[in-house]
Amino acid sequence: MVEPINLNKFRKAKARADKEQRAQENRVKHGRTKAEKARDKQEAKRHEDTVDQSKRED
Repeated sequence: MVEPINLNKFRKAKARADKEQRAQENRVKHGRTKAEKARDKQEAKRHEDTVDQSKRED
């Protein structure tokens, strides 16, 4: 005989898995790692410093 299954648990587990899958897709699409953010911030600072050093004073 087959064991009865709890449909509520099955439904909730499926919803949880779907939500995790959607979150993973969003992380790939929109997210950046902390290292990437730090690298971009450092590049922007370096660029800003270069521009400031190139300015002539009147």
